[in-house]
Amino acid sequence: MPNTQVEAIANCSIRRLTPADLDRVVEIDREISGQSRRGFFVNRLAASRNEPGGFISLAYIENGVVEGHALAHMLDGEFGIRKRVAVLDAIGTSQSARGHGGARAMIKELQLAARSSGAHALRTQALWSNESIMHFLATAGFRLGTRIVLDRPCAKKPGEMRPGDAEADVSLDLARDPISVRSMTFADLPSVIGLDRGITGQDRSVYLKHKVDEALRKNGVRLSMLAEIDETPAGFIMARVDYGEFGETEAEAVLDTIGVDSEFQRQNVATSLLAQLLSQLSSLRVERVRTVVEWNNTSLIAFLARSGFKPTQNLTFALPL
Repeated sequence: MPNTQVEAIANCSIRRLTPADLDRVVEIDREISGQSRRGFFVNRLAASRNEPGGFISLAYIENGVVEGHALAHMLDGEFGIRKRVAVLDAIGTSQSARGHGGARAMIKELQLAARSSGAHALRTQALWSNESIMHFLATAGFRLGTRIVLDRPCAKKPGEMRPGDAEADVSLDLARDPISVRSMTFADLPSVIGLDRGITGQDRSVYLKHKVDEALRKNGVRLSMLAEIDETPAGFIMARVDYGEFGETEAEAVLDTIGVDSEFQRQNVATSLLAQLLSQLSSLRVERVRTVVEWNNTSLIAFLARSGFKPTQNLTFALPL
């Protein structure tokens, strides 16, 4: 990565974040948000070291001192995307460095790094009422995205059934349904790749192998599950638990992939997968799960709405590369 020089003030540069920068980055972020997200930065710096091609972590330096940070991760197939994109998770500068052009310079460096990694766009989310970040994104060239952010509580809603529930009507007990849902293994990978190819029309074997590998290596908290009917793979779901994306201060799950084979449509496969996911997330004490859906994917939006998802207060933004 080039050592970008910032023209607004002398003795400034941008470099990769290192573990030695952690305390300073947490301090700057706490100054901005009023809360500590140390766990988020610890996880992201570790992920950047373990998988440098999947993350971009930048430090803005003034006179030898870290005065800002920017963190992004790469998406290769999550949320149905068909081209690689970079996602800006966090950006900020210290109060003393405001107005020096550091944040703008980090966005430019992110663009270069993302483009060199094969990304075609830089995306992010922001709370619509956060006027300062809205203004910054607009001046940096971002435009309102075409995707909507939905979420729901992981806890059961009144009348909602989960695997193992019987209550009054045993016919509603998902555990008695011919659908079985279990954690994926590497042995399932060929079946999952075949399912996904039939659903999307694409070969996403590299992406899917990477996600299953993440789950089995326990790189953070990732859940990958397979649904079967009569021992035949019928669908799959993938999610992860993150701590601090887009300014969040609590652990939140992210549903990034769900698919059902056309042969098993309308047999409650997706419902069973989601129910099992929510049950496991609840057991992990994760309070909410969110996802991102293209505005015109009406069938998926309708399914998620029936499953208790609702629009959040976040808007999506995109910057073409």
